[in-house]
This record gives sequence, C-alpha cells and structure tokens, in this order.
Amino acid sequence: MKRTRSHNLNRRLAVQAVALAVAMMGGSAMAQAWPSKPITLIVPFPAGGTTDVLARALAEKLTQSLGQTVIVESKPGAGATLGADYVAKAKPDGHTLLVGAVHHTIASSVYKKLPYDLQKDFAPITTIALVPNVLTVNANTPAKNVAELVALLKAKPGHYNYGSNGNGTAQHLIGTQFENLTGTDIAHIPYKGSGPLVTDLIGGQVTMSFDTVTPVLQHIKSGKLRALAVTTAKRSSALPDVPTLEEAGLKGFNIGTWFGVLAPAATPKDVLARLSTETVKAIQSPEFRKRMEEIGAEPIGNTVDQMAQQIKGETEKFAKLVKDAKVTIE
Repeated sequence: MKRTRSHNLNRRLAVQAVALAVAMMGGSAMAQAWPSKPITLIVPFPAGGTTDVLARALAEKLTQSLGQTVIVESKPGAGATLGADYVAKAKPDGHTLLVGAVHHTIASSVYKKLPYDLQKDFAPITTIALVPNVLTVNANTPAKNVAELVALLKAKPGHYNYGSNGNGTAQHLIGTQFENLTGTDIAHIPYKGSGPLVTDLIGGQVTMSFDTVTPVLQHIKSGKLRALAVTTAKRSSALPDVPTLEEAGLKGFNIGTWFGVLAPAATPKDVLARLSTETVKAIQSPEFRKRMEEIGAEPIGNTVDQMAQQIKGETEKFAKLVKDAKVTIE
C-alpha cells in the first residue's frame, strides 16, 4: 500500500512538472511569435496632425523591420482620451498600441473622471519625438510680434479667440498660461485635432493657435500664417528666426509636445522588450531622423524606464499648472 501511494504521488508530481513546462514553453513561443498579425497604432486625433504624421513615419519603418504590416488608425475625441481608453482596454498582446502624447499627462489632472489610469493601465515603450509648439496667427491679423498681439487682445477683451486640439490638451493649457501671464481674455475654441483647426486658422475663423510646428510649418513658409513665438525654452530648428515666448517677455514659459508609444499594461514583458528595441531602432534610423527634421521634430528614442519617469514627472508638473490655471473638465 505504501509503495502504491508513493507511486501515485510521483506520477502527480511528474504530470504537474510536464504541465508547467508546456505552459512555460507556450508563453515563450507566444512571445517569440510576436507579431503574429498586423499591428495597429491608434492615433487619438484626426488624420493630418503631428501625431498622425509621426505615427505613419514610424509605421513605415516598423513594417520593414518586423515583417508585419503596421496600420495607423485614428480614434479622435475628448482631448485624445477616447483613443487612449480604447487601447487601455484592448487585448494586451502587443498588436494594439497607442501613440500617446503630453496631452495624456495633462488629462490626468484636467478630467475629473477618466476611464483609465495613464500610469497604471499602460506600459511605456519609448518617446518618439519632441515637437515645439508655436504661437501662430492668421496672416491678416495686424500683430507682427507678441507685444503687438497682447496690445490687440487687451484692446478688445474676449473678442479674439484661439483654437486647440481639444479640451485638456497642451495647446489648451498653453493658451490658458498665455492668458494668465499677459492678463488677456481670449475665447477658447476646442477642435478634435490639428487638421480642422489649421483650416479654420487659415480661413480666419480662428485668430491664433498654439499648435505644434508640424501642421503649420508649410503655411508659415507660404505666408498664409504668421509665427510670432515658440513656446519651448529654445528656438525651433525649423523656425530659427522665430523667438521663444521667454525672449518675447514671458519669463519661464517652457511647454512643448512630446509623442510616444504605449501598450496595454498587461502586455507580456518579452513583447514589450522587443517593441522597445525595434521602435528605438526605427527612430534612430537615418531615414526617420531626416523625416523628423523636415517636420520640425526632434527624435528621441529613450528607454522604457526613462519614458516612465518622463510621464511621472510631467503628470506631477502639469497637475500644479492645471491647479494654478483652474482648468477642469467634467
């Protein structure tokens, strides 16, 4: 009887060991098989904006290196939070990714009720690029510099307006900061993205914007729009003759827009590691860097830990700015 019990126990242990080994092999095989189908980069803005341009440039390089088609899909709305929520709830298998931005660190403080937690529900992959924002006015606006614009705005409080990519985005916060520092009153008009905003800015329906350089650069060069200042601490290489807002008299003004790739938090670590490696390699390629130079973007390609620290630090930084500016959205 004792021998039978011992024999049965050994058999159970052997079966468990085999099952565990099979499970481990299966998990490893899944990670090695990634990507097993097309990858979708979710852009939380309409086509034509900076996020879309960066995503398409990255998708082209990743398609080449991964041997799988990388698709760019737009899911705009609610200040880029609808697209983020979609990815947060997507299957965590590395085939659905978010092209996130600084807007998402701001939204954490602006929106009272977000259906996701940026730092808990996402796994950072890498920061793609940093793109300066630029204060741009319609070419028919009489102001030729920031001082003249401020005088114009103060002469008719509430008469002029600025457009943004949506409530709670970087452009919205920059506009609020600009109002506070200059003592002006400018009506805010939120759009779903840069495409429709730039169209109305050129058409004169919007007086000014604080959009990223990319969607307005060609129109500045053609004379349809006029750049008055960039919002970052240093000048943009794409607009070297345009001063910073600090140079124009607004001390300490330094807000730019970064864009990065994030995955659902539960994505397997092996998949995340390969995603990071391949994405950074794509960003550092000569072709991608040349494309970034053309659109006024500074390529980054940092590590997972560096991006995580960036998100944490900027979430805290913008929480203070949002509180001081009293910007809240239900």
